[in-house]
Amino acid sequence: MAIVHATDATFQNDIKEGLVLVDFWAAWCGPCKMIGPVLEEMDAAGSAAKIVKVDVDNNQGTAAEYQIMSIPSLLLFKDGELVDKTVGFQPKEALEAFISKHA
Repeated sequence: MAIVHATDATFQNDIKEGLVLVDFWAAWCGPCKMIGPVLEEMDAAGSAAKIVKVDVDNNQGTAAEYQIMSIPSLLLFKDGELVDKTVGFQPKEALEAFISKHA
């Protein structure tokens, strides 16, 4: 499954089904650049969750709706409902454990 790049317009549709890990990020954010390859590796390995990325600079409405104050912020949705949140860089093992709590 390919990583989805959501916009304010597509976000609700992108998270409505199944387990979805959303990465709120920005191009200028160092830790965001570090977590990108981790998410790509997880996606390539068949993550238990669909991975969606939201650029906070270009999609301020969605970032504001979920009160994103620090990036990267990783929100986990299950069938459109927010079930968990973590902030900051996370190694692959920690992200997999974070997802598996709700799988």
